[in-house]
Amino acid sequence: MYKHLIRKFCTATPHKPVMLKEVLHFLQPEAEQTVLDMTFGSGGHSRQILKEAPNVKIIALDRDPLAYGYAEKLAEEFPDQVVPLLGRFSEAPDLLRKHNVKQRSIDAILFDFGCSSMQFDTPSRGFSVSHNGPLDMRMDSNRFPEDPTAADVLAKASEEDLYKIIKTYGQEKKAKKIARAIVEARYLFKTLTTTEELADLVDSVFDEEIRVDKLQRPSHNATKTFQALRIFVNNELNEINYGLIIAHKYLKLGGRVVTLTFHSLEDVIVKRHLLGNLIADTANPLPLKYSSHSFDLDGNLVKDVMESNWLSLNKHVLVPKHEEVENNPRSRSAKLRAAVRIR
Repeated sequence: MYKHLIRKFCTATPHKPVMLKEVLHFLQPEAEQTVLDMTFGSGGHSRQILKEAPNVKIIALDRDPLAYGYAEKLAEEFPDQVVPLLGRFSEAPDLLRKHNVKQRSIDAILFDFGCSSMQFDTPSRGFSVSHNGPLDMRMDSNRFPEDPTAADVLAKASEEDLYKIIKTYGQEKKAKKIARAIVEARYLFKTLTTTEELADLVDSVFDEEIRVDKLQRPSHNATKTFQALRIFVNNELNEINYGLIIAHKYLKLGGRVVTLTFHSLEDVIVKRHLLGNLIADTANPLPLKYSSHSFDLDGNLVKDVMESNWLSLNKHVLVPKHEEVENNPRSRSAKLRAAVRIR
């Protein structure tokens, strides 16, 4: 199955890596370095790194078996320079250990969060609101058959849980109405099993309201609901948090991390990690660690807790240039942050 899909995407228009020049500028790959691409995808960023830096070693991690197939192809093209790894961020320590990759040994790490074009453009994966297919949405595909699909969540979650999922992960204003419509569909013995069925159901809640995206193009009313289900099914935010912890542990002092995020939920986690705003290794849900003036703490203790492990390389978050957004509309929501490990 995956070999067929790899052949299909290799002959189609290639996926365009987002903010490629900016990523290379901040990663600064050099000869003989080791770079960990934590979200390999179809390998656009990694391929360019291999071209830029002679004898650079790429460790290519991805949880998607299709992306792993791409990494194997790239390993054939660049012998002894690419190490393909199949797994989630939370599986990375075990995978790296098997390849004798030790902590504090990696020169640069790249994260390109979110859903890849090849996932959106494959109807059978169920990610896209515009391509009809089964409501799956699992980035791991069938690696873990016991993990619930999006259809399983819609069939079994309570109305309250559906509301929380859609509201929290989709930031959808009509989450309550959508959750109610999904539960009402069950009472009518209507099982939601395809992306088209879910998209039509959500659309029916909006009373002919038309939404637009950042480029002022019409946007489907179910887009945020699809995003919410995808994030929930794949445990994405917890994985992102864990991935950034791994980045700190495996980078050398002076090593660089570059992140690309595509919505505010991802970006907030990255931002608070880089600022050191953490509680028990988890991004603080509040913008500031301390908001009470009633505490009288030792100044050195406060300084130690508040200091970040990172030095940001860009004062303000970077976004794609207008020309890139025109040529690659899927880059429109991208935000780039870069930092050096200093502690």
